[in-house]
Amino acid sequence: MHADVGWLLMLFAIGWAGAFLSGLAGIGGSIVNFPLLLYVPPALGYAAFSAHEVSAIGAVQVLFATLSGALAYRRSGLIHGRLVRYMGVPVTLSGLAGSYGSSFVPESGIRVAYALLALAAAVMMLMPKRNIELADGAPPEFHTGLAAGSASVIGLMSGIVGAGGAFILLPVLLVLLRIPTRVAVASSLAITFLSSAGSTAGKALGGHMLLVPSMVMVAASLVGSPMGARVGRRLKVGWLQGMLAVLITLTALKIWLDILLQR
Repeated sequence: MHADVGWLLMLFAIGWAGAFLSGLAGIGGSIVNFPLLLYVPPALGYAAFSAHEVSAIGAVQVLFATLSGALAYRRSGLIHGRLVRYMGVPVTLSGLAGSYGSSFVPESGIRVAYALLALAAAVMMLMPKRNIELADGAPPEFHTGLAAGSASVIGLMSGIVGAGGAFILLPVLLVLLRIPTRVAVASSLAITFLSSAGSTAGKALGGHMLLVPSMVMVAASLVGSPMGARVGRRLKVGWLQGMLAVLITLTALKIWLDILLQR
């Protein structure tokens, strides 16, 4: 693709937006970047990325966005180490399998996989949640089998679309595992970093990696994610949950509408 200044700035803006939301709400950024990378370039007169290319670029962007965001939270005491261990290993292995296997999935299949993830996340975010917060600084308990099993499914599906899976992982932490919101946001960044490491490796093995767009998105992530994390620590829990619910629901509706109209 022709790397003119306007094209590079467009990619940087998309990457920054996704990374800012990643740090702000622990969602990895792919919930924003996948549709933006699909629709914005052709709308501005640039060549369109294929769904395979978007998923590969997204995998690299999420890898660095979540790393940057997790580092911003490292001294906060909010990252739940035991939760990260139980979910990080299965989500990494299944993410690697899903991302490599996506080479054999058609373009329409990748879009449908993304739409299913977004729909599941939207439904879970709209479910009633208790306002759980830490008590006396003790780390919250969780069901280890449910954590590992859900991580395996999330990794497989998110590996196909090149996402770290944070936009479905976060609702799982909040609704199924009953993790406090701020702990869920911080821990999801660390878990998603591990997941996206597997996804990035799988996409590279599958031959869909684009160097220049990926590097631009990485640069944007290193700027946007810490900014989002700083803002997120100042927001009220209710605002974070509401913002996530609206964002994920609108994106799910947009992707499904696009799929149905094209068919």
